[in-house]
Amino acid sequence: MPTLSQLSKRGRHKKIKKTKSAALRRIFNAKERRYKDIEGPQKRGVVTLVKTMTPRKPNSALRKVARVKLSNRMEVTAYIQGVGHTLSEHGIVLVRGGRVKDLPGVRYHIVRGKFDLAGVEGRKSSRSKYGAKRGGGPVRVAGTPTPTAEAPAPEAAPAA
Repeated sequence: MPTLSQLSKRGRHKKIKKTKSAALRRIFNAKERRYKDIEGPQKRGVVTLVKTMTPRKPNSALRKVARVKLSNRMEVTAYIQGVGHTLSEHGIVLVRGGRVKDLPGVRYHIVRGKFDLAGVEGRKSSRSKYGAKRGGGPVRVAGTPTPTAEAPAPEAAPAA
């Protein structure tokens, strides 16, 4: 703790809080060809690589991540949450902040149900996080006929 004479000489300094999602912090102005410091909650980007990563020590699984080139020309690694995805290279995605604790270097999430990344099929709970619509019916296999409820044909009334 500083003494009163130390405080009168130097004063107190505010600690500068650094953001953990630096890529969402600035935009690239293509007309002026320069960066501007304007914060935003999400950024659009193009997927350059889809791969799996293994998590840190106590956990073991294959986590799905994507390398995304953002609209501000920065390239980040973002996590694809939920069960299953159809994301491929050159897909357009929306990236938000939020780190993944057991994946080193992954500080962003990809928003499900936006642009080329579809929502999770058959999701019943926490649907807003996974871009799933209400109902979240069973997962359907492509190529199988859709079940339709056939109504009985209306009987013709006898002409009098």
